[in-house]
Amino acid sequence: MIARLAPQSITRDIGVLFGFATAAHARAVAFLILISLAAFLPGFFNIPPVDRDEARFAQATKQMIESGDYIDIRFQDEVRYKKPVGIYWLQAGVVRAAEAIGVPQAHTTIWLYRVPSLIGAIGAVLLTYWAALAFVTARGAFLAALMMATCALLNVEARLAKTDAMLLLCCVAAMGVMARAYLTQSAGRDIPWSHALILWTALAAGVLLKGPLILMVVGLAALAVSIADRSARWVLRLRPLVGILWILLLVLPWFVAIMGRAGESFLEESVGQDLLAKIFRGQETHGAPPGYYLLLFWVTFWPAAPLAAVAAPAVWRYRREPALRFLLAWLVPCWIVFELVVTKLPHYVLPLYPAIAILIAREIERRQLSVNPHLTRFTVLWPILAAVIPAAAVWLVVYMRGQFAWLAWPFGAAGLIFGFYAWRLYDVEGAERSLLRACLASILMTFAVLGVAVPLMRPIFPSLALIDLVRNDDCRNPLIAAAGYHEPSLVFLLGTRTRLVDGSTAAEVLRGGECRYAIVESRQDRAFAQRAELLGLRYTLRGRLENSFNFNGGRAISFAIYRTEPQR
Repeated sequence: MIARLAPQSITRDIGVLFGFATAAHARAVAFLILISLAAFLPGFFNIPPVDRDEARFAQATKQMIESGDYIDIRFQDEVRYKKPVGIYWLQAGVVRAAEAIGVPQAHTTIWLYRVPSLIGAIGAVLLTYWAALAFVTARGAFLAALMMATCALLNVEARLAKTDAMLLLCCVAAMGVMARAYLTQSAGRDIPWSHALILWTALAAGVLLKGPLILMVVGLAALAVSIADRSARWVLRLRPLVGILWILLLVLPWFVAIMGRAGESFLEESVGQDLLAKIFRGQETHGAPPGYYLLLFWVTFWPAAPLAAVAAPAVWRYRREPALRFLLAWLVPCWIVFELVVTKLPHYVLPLYPAIAILIAREIERRQLSVNPHLTRFTVLWPILAAVIPAAAVWLVVYMRGQFAWLAWPFGAAGLIFGFYAWRLYDVEGAERSLLRACLASILMTFAVLGVAVPLMRPIFPSLALIDLVRNDDCRNPLIAAAGYHEPSLVFLLGTRTRLVDGSTAAEVLRGGECRYAIVESRQDRAFAQRAELLGLRYTLRGRLENSFNFNGGRAISFAIYRTEPQR
């Protein structure tokens, strides 16, 4: 009955809020693409390179293109073997294609490097819809995909030139196939070859993107349901022998090539310095105690997070059902592992969020959400986050003297209104309509924060401002030394030759010839001046950059830019 009425219900409920209606899978997919673009595109083109991970990935890809070496991964002269080569190949393919069609300055156009993440995020939304169809009707699958499209964490990852959005796509594709194999065991037949190809190709792509993480997500889920059922025979339906050979065929060529090039240093950095270091200690000050992801979940999975609380009692009550058993196996074992690993970053648990979205959609569809007032009060998060986050972002813009900050207020105010009614009418119209209003509030918040506020926060992107101070018509290819400010965005924007040094070495670089600049952060001024005086260096002050802010360092910074005096 629910399945038969789903198209009309979706038309009625969503058409009112969004002015559009879906009646079949094709329309649902088209509508999800439109929602995803509305959620992911604001700020996509005009947010400058973000330090540090995004700029490191983009610079390593840029060096691949410059050198023509698509096997080795380097950031300037340093090897970068923490992640495999997959994302670099995808980014390089986009940039080379943009060059071929005449996009100007494609090498330093950061949004081109973000295109794989955008594709990965949209693909993950669509694959969540497809995976959810194994558990719920088209109506519930649409709601689950909508939760992912408006999810705060995925909205961030869709705008960053990193691995995580594409990895999410691979994980959802693999888990969607596994769900079908597990839930249709009684059919007694292997899954179609097309599904097997999706599964094993997704696993291979995930390994090339981020190493063994996808194998952990898929492997722990398969192990958990097999232990619960006391049988792993369903795994044979996935054609594992052929699949493993297919993975090796896709993955081994690059691993053999990089091992031949780098030898043991590849394993030392990728396994010893990256993987094992994250497990046993807080890498790069990102350590946190267990419970970190549970606490952060209420913000990173906004706006659907409050419904996880009211769905939890029903999920626990029906946990022995095969569908819920599989979804919990997807979610719980990996979540525990992530909470126990010492190094914690918000995006690590992103591959588990589709399982939560499907669990929530399933309980919405079955009308099993709790009415306990102590749980339903969590829906207050909708108006709070819809109001506070845009307001805080706009305040930061004004504080940092950003122009046109007022443009963010209409979006923030509209987000507040929809967030308020999502909460206020929850008891009257139910969770589904409140969720739809909250999703619209999320999109409006995205416009306010990422579409307007963040791009206007130019003081937190000093690398962009420094470009104008070292541009000169009579100096086409300058050598630049940066003292005290070593963010990778500076190398990406100013060129691979940029030297990251201290104040004393910056003076040495200036002495080396004409067409040279030194960007000296204020803490390095004295060392630079003392060494320049000792060398008898002749230089001129090109300009100063004041009132900037190092987001990673969490402090205000200022710069002086010097240039060697031309010889006469």
